[in-house]
Amino acid sequence: MASVTASSVSFSSVASSLKKNQVSQLKTVSVSFGGKSFKPVPLRFRVACAAKPETVEKVCEIVRKQLALPADSAITGESKFASLGADSLDTVEIVMGLEEEFGISVEEESAQSITTVQEAADMIEKLNEKK
Repeated sequence: MASVTASSVSFSSVASSLKKNQVSQLKTVSVSFGGKSFKPVPLRFRVACAAKPETVEKVCEIVRKQLALPADSAITGESKFASLGADSLDTVEIVMGLEEEFGISVEEESAQSITTVQEAADMIEKLNEKK
């Protein structure tokens, strides 16, 4: 995680000059403050497409049902299964519920990597795109 403290910070957008579906070849970024330059560093971006809100909500409902949580329990996309009290068996049951509800088939490897409601919703969207 990076932190910047300065009296003025300015960023120019590379994206504004890109055409739709065009990928930038920008690989590093250089920063300078008050005439002092810092070594260029490689950029690390994670491109993720968030699932539709209705998909996230449906996943929240399924998680709530599988874990027998009260209807008023706060579950969001950021909610981690483990923090909601799910063990590995509960997670398997959640994935099975998602498969049944959305008519998808989740590979075991993918199922084991899902830890949050948002990850589950994103996986569902991705699998539905492949249909």
